[in-house]
Amino acid sequence: MKIIVGGAGSVGRSIISYLSRSDNDIVVIDTVQERLDEIAKEFDVQPVLGSVSRPDILEKVGAENADILIAATNNDEVNLVACQVAYTLFNVKKKIARVDSEYFLSPLWNTLYNDKSLPVDLVFSPDQEIASRILELLNVPGAKEAYSFADGNVELVCFKCVNECSLYQFNIAEIYENYKDLHFAVVQILRDGVHFFAKDDEKIRLGDEVYVLALKEEMEAVMHAFNVLSKPAENIVLFGGNAISYDIARHLEENDNFNTLKIVTNNMEAARRMSAGLNNTAVIHGEMMSDMILSDAQLSVADAAISVTSLDKDNLLLALLAQKSGVNTTVSLVNSRVYDNLTSQITGNIIIDRSSVTISKILSDIRHVHLLNAYPLGRGFAEIWELKLKEDSLLEGKKIQDISLPEKCKIVGIERGKKLLFPQSDTPLELNDVLVVIVSPNGINKAERALKI
Repeated sequence: MKIIVGGAGSVGRSIISYLSRSDNDIVVIDTVQERLDEIAKEFDVQPVLGSVSRPDILEKVGAENADILIAATNNDEVNLVACQVAYTLFNVKKKIARVDSEYFLSPLWNTLYNDKSLPVDLVFSPDQEIASRILELLNVPGAKEAYSFADGNVELVCFKCVNECSLYQFNIAEIYENYKDLHFAVVQILRDGVHFFAKDDEKIRLGDEVYVLALKEEMEAVMHAFNVLSKPAENIVLFGGNAISYDIARHLEENDNFNTLKIVTNNMEAARRMSAGLNNTAVIHGEMMSDMILSDAQLSVADAAISVTSLDKDNLLLALLAQKSGVNTTVSLVNSRVYDNLTSQITGNIIIDRSSVTISKILSDIRHVHLLNAYPLGRGFAEIWELKLKEDSLLEGKKIQDISLPEKCKIVGIERGKKLLFPQSDTPLELNDVLVVIVSPNGINKAERALKI
């Protein structure tokens, strides 16, 4: 698949980082040569100097043969014009634009994006997606990852087994037997960097990262059974004066479950702007790692510390400081893999990977199968897809064993009539089934062919 990515900044890099793991022909266009040089050193891409909105540049890179254009510069207008040029002059099939301005994102202007106005197939805002992911995690205390399916009826949650639990002496089949009143499945385990589907005779070990699928209404009880349910975060400190922290604060101010909220930033202009736009949030300006500033933010009595600055090292070190101050939940945004060694040293810290979150929004649009939702698991060790069987689907009536899914790909759940099924090999599929499927990176192409509905 030929993909043109406009913009080699942090957002473009995060997209390229993910797309380069598959067999894609990627062209990167940027106006800064240094950024292109850095991208070309790290990834197998074709770097091109210029603006992605210019017709001559798109002609130069062969846009007429491109499957997808992803305009991800930090200029909304450039991204929208790029999609218009790609559609009008080169008939590019799929046009995706990064848009950060709340004016362009307002639901009032949804009719702007169509073939007769601005031919953009998908508009995405990385900062909004990151904020939404963090807010979802705050709603599931103790979770490292949380994803919703079937209109919010089904959840997949990942938690790390850091506390002793009496269940760990049993294998998974025995755990199911002990909790017959709960309807859940352990669908994947990440252990020492290796992920695998959990068999019934497998025992869960301390340190495992466990992915559990359950009805949303039962997830709290499931996590309680595994002794990983944490106290809800009522007092929160946010580090970083940017659109992510502003969006998180704006939503939390509407939630009565939260008590105090503070934002710490070393940018005076951002501090003033956020103070003017927020009503019940204390905005503190100063050096974020200063003892005095951390004391002013009352970090030692916070339930959660969330670091979303543009600097990975700062985000990770702030998490370390917060943990040493006794904060139970720490969250760090990471934009690259440069500090992976430091990341692994801070145990218990929740990592929000920009590339995984950014790609989540566009993943369902770049796969060759109709997906309701798609997310990378962890930092991309697998993908989880949601799809629905509609009328005349070729899969209707087929048994799971008759679907040619590749190795390490599995239908782990089926939502049918508001009930959650954990299918066996002889389970037949029915019309309107919502399938939850885990797909390994090297099995994506085969899975797409097998699941075309």
